[in-house]
Amino acid sequence: MRQEILLKQKIGMRLSRVGTLARLFAVQTFIKAGFEITPEQFTVLMTLNENNGMYLRQLADITYKDRPNMTRIVSILESGGYVTSELAADGRQVKKLYITDKGREACGQILPQILNVWDSMVKDMAEEEVDNLIDMLNHIESNLREKTVLQS
Repeated sequence: MRQEILLKQKIGMRLSRVGTLARLFAVQTFIKAGFEITPEQFTVLMTLNENNGMYLRQLADITYKDRPNMTRIVSILESGGYVTSELAADGRQVKKLYITDKGREACGQILPQILNVWDSMVKDMAEEEVDNLIDMLNHIESNLREKTVLQS
């Protein structure tokens, strides 16, 4: 019975559609606001803003991006002056990535817009409903992480 309900409700398709619409809405918001970076690049900047001095692989793991895509994003951010990189202190030929003052400034300018985007997504939902939604999404993510091999 439960599988029939899940099939009828098309949970996978709904999650995918909501994710696609959320990304599209964020992209359109960034374009309207005239931001120089994309929401995808902003995600990387915010991750560095919260955990400065990360390796590319760590960033890729946290953001669920493959290594070639992460390399491209970081290259664009680096050429724009939003991040810098330095060889790791332990002598390996691996770079650590750091957010610059320009990157922090961009985060400060963009974050209010992102919060508005998120607020629009949960418009007319009670705080308890939003909390329940977050709990459910975290539970689904946890279930999927147990069964999925993430490769970067």
